[in-house]
Amino acid sequence: MQNRLFEYIEKFVSLTNDEKRAIETLNMFHEFKKGTVLLQEGQYSSDAYFVLNGCLRTYYIIDSEEKTTEFYTELEGISPKCVLSKEPSEYFVSCVEDSIVTISNPDMENEIFEKFPKFETLCRIISEQLLAKNQNSFDEFKTSSPEKRYLNLLQNRPDLIQRVPQHQLASYLGITPQSLSRLRARLS
Repeated sequence: MQNRLFEYIEKFVSLTNDEKRAIETLNMFHEFKKGTVLLQEGQYSSDAYFVLNGCLRTYYIIDSEEKTTEFYTELEGISPKCVLSKEPSEYFVSCVEDSIVTISNPDMENEIFEKFPKFETLCRIISEQLLAKNQNSFDEFKTSSPEKRYLNLLQNRPDLIQRVPQHQLASYLGITPQSLSRLRARLS
C-alpha cells in the first residue's frame, strides 16, 4: 500500500529513497473494518486521513437522522475541521467498507516538513486542489435539483452507486431513500 501512496505523491513531487524511508518510519498505515467509526461527534482529534483502499464517510446526526456530507475513496484525503479548530468534532467519520488509511497529525507533518521541506509544498498543492473540489461540490449541490445531483453522481462517481448503501447515498443527495428509488426507476 505504501507504493500506492508514493505513486500518488510522485504525481506532484519526486521522492528520494531517504524521503520514502522517512514516510515508512512514521507508522501511518492502518487497516479498519467496515463500520469502524474513526471520529465521533464531540471528540477532539488531531488526525487527518488519506484513503489508500476503501471508502470513508462523513456525516452529522441531526434529529436522530444521519446526514451524509461526503464520501472519500481511494487517493482522497480528509482533514476534519476539528484538527484546525482544536474544538470537538461536529460530525462523524466512519468506514463504509474495509479500508486501508494513512493517519497523520500535525506533529508528524512538522517533523517531515523540517527534514524535507518539499512536503510542505506538496501539502499546499493538495490542499488547494481539495479546496477547489469542495467548493465545486458545494456550489453544485446548492444549485442542482436532486435529479441533477444523481445524474452528476452517475457521471462523476459511478463507483459509489455499487459501494455505498442506498440510505447513505440518498442522504448524500439530500433526498429520502424512497425518493431515490423513484428517481432511479424513472431514469431507467
